[in-house]
Amino acid sequence: MPDLKKYEKIVGKDVMNTLREKSRKFSKSHILTVNSTHQGGGVAELLNSMVIIFNKLGIPFGWRILHGDPDFFTITKKFHNGLQGQSINLSNMKKKIYLEVNRRFSIFTHIDHDMVIIHDPQPLPLIKFYRKRQPWIFRCHIDISTPNTEVWNYLKTFIQQYDHFVISQEIFRKTLGVSQSVMHPAIDPLTIKNRGITEKTINKYLNKSDIERDLPIISQISRFDKWKDPLGVIRVFEMVRKREPCQLVLLGSFASDDPEGHTMLKKVEKRVGKSKYKKDISLILNGPDILVNSLQRASAVVIQKSLREGFALTVSEALYKKTPVVASKVGGIPLQVLDGVNGYLHEPKDYTGFAKSILTLLRDEDMRSQFGEQGRTHIKKHFLITRLILDWLNLFDKYLP
Repeated sequence: MPDLKKYEKIVGKDVMNTLREKSRKFSKSHILTVNSTHQGGGVAELLNSMVIIFNKLGIPFGWRILHGDPDFFTITKKFHNGLQGQSINLSNMKKKIYLEVNRRFSIFTHIDHDMVIIHDPQPLPLIKFYRKRQPWIFRCHIDISTPNTEVWNYLKTFIQQYDHFVISQEIFRKTLGVSQSVMHPAIDPLTIKNRGITEKTINKYLNKSDIERDLPIISQISRFDKWKDPLGVIRVFEMVRKREPCQLVLLGSFASDDPEGHTMLKKVEKRVGKSKYKKDISLILNGPDILVNSLQRASAVVIQKSLREGFALTVSEALYKKTPVVASKVGGIPLQVLDGVNGYLHEPKDYTGFAKSILTLLRDEDMRSQFGEQGRTHIKKHFLITRLILDWLNLFDKYLP
């Protein structure tokens, strides 16, 4: 459990004193947050840190996990895809199952809190099944810049019942009869995934996963999700490997609310098996956080080749560890990667551009070092968890007496 004083060494006493001072007002306000999984993906990571920090600051802050079955999560994954622009069959049966799971959850989840914060579409309809006595906030972490119209029109009927709508960046703002604000996600520098570790530790955990350091490492750390485009990453790697000796590590995980992950993994395994450079490609499943930390530090370049993206905390994680990132110019990624300063940005399907940028960084150690320093400075200034906590406290101030 984090010690608040340890954050002072990273962000300074003034920042922590501000958080403590602002928190006093809400020491008697009981706040509840709800999402659909306790692990796997950025939302669960954020909440694992935020809930602890809020309670450390003296704010009673609870967390509930929506209970869904496989049919429900198959449907909500389709809603997720629809919000990111994919066409789906929005049948009455899908709507019925979606609402029924939320209705059942509401029966055994009593909400008498002073504020309710709902994350992403899975528990979005919960508001329909309570007598609303407090402010309800909907926090959407998905890239909704160009959603499927039918899906958006359906889900916004629930969003419009909320008091406030929080999005990850300005381009996601929608025309709604609900006040909206932008809140950038952030990383926790004190978690096992992000804290400082020694070269000995890095080598230990790479060796455990049979990752040698004889060739420069290119890595992408992401869930096995089509929106993360792991097949495209392999294609880019092959273009790079043809010109420069290197290796690719794809470290992926699964989330309990994403039933498509195993299907994507099979596609990736099949694609790797056909690659001319398959001996230089490593697939790692559900690696521990200390391995993620080690891999991001050991990599010469980290890729984030998302097709659509709400934010991508893995980008901030890598930059904080002084590793340059080559990424897609989508969603919240351009907020983190400053093109030509701490990494490079490209359109998602610009395979040649990705390959050229990676080759440039592989061949120029001084540039990697310079980008690394710029990356850490940028993330420390804008995307650490203490800044996110302050954003939430400012929002609480608008809705809690």
